[in-house]
Amino acid sequence: MSRTASPRICILKADGTNCEVETATAFDLVGARPEIVPMNRLRSGERRLADYDVLVAPGGFSYGDDVAAGKVMAVELMQRLADDMAEFAAAAKPIIGICNGFQVLVRTGLLPFNQPGIMSATLAQNAVGRFECRWVDLVVEAATVSQLAAALPSHLQLPLAHAEGRFFADDAVLARIEAAHQVVLRYADRDGRPTAAYPANPNGALGAIAGLSDPSGRIFGLMPHPERFVRRFHHPDWRRRPADERPHGLAFFERIVALA
Repeated sequence: MSRTASPRICILKADGTNCEVETATAFDLVGARPEIVPMNRLRSGERRLADYDVLVAPGGFSYGDDVAAGKVMAVELMQRLADDMAEFAAAAKPIIGICNGFQVLVRTGLLPFNQPGIMSATLAQNAVGRFECRWVDLVVEAATVSQLAAALPSHLQLPLAHAEGRFFADDAVLARIEAAHQVVLRYADRDGRPTAAYPANPNGALGAIAGLSDPSGRIFGLMPHPERFVRRFHHPDWRRRPADERPHGLAFFERIVALA
């Protein structure tokens, strides 16, 4: 049950972020109160994370992805806003990272194990060595610990666009993630089978991992963009799809609001 009928959503904004408006629109559609919050307003104290119910790091190229994708924002969150971030996570409020935001959460250490400052995985350059922009098939792990997965269809399609989306970790970390059922989404072929084969797995992610959560199930990151499929006509084949089929990204945002 939602803590508040209309939760307040903090959508982080930095130079280079470019998906904040689409993300805010998606939350508007499901009855939340999104606010695009520039990082400097949080640093100055003009805005406080504690005043929000959900924290979202959206897609884009925060700070130009200087050094590495998501690195500068991750450092900023962990050094200048460390106490606020710790309080937010301790309050069990949902923290979401989409594309560049997923890269940010992994570099903070919040994913995969909610260990701030300890980076145990990465989102590396795509195995094909180039930017990938395409729709992908995804399957939801039935046994995942993520509380977001409950409302998602078992098979869904979402668009993605990134150059550094290949989930990579050593064997011990991958085994720990799998044992704790933290994987939420995997890249799949058209028959719904997780795959390592390109282009169905467009970046070469280990374990076909497209999205995962922390052990609590309330911190979640994914490379595809659910905010880009919240209206029927967002899908390139929308005229051929059933008229009563709901956009796959919409369930994602509805569930976040329900958890807030």
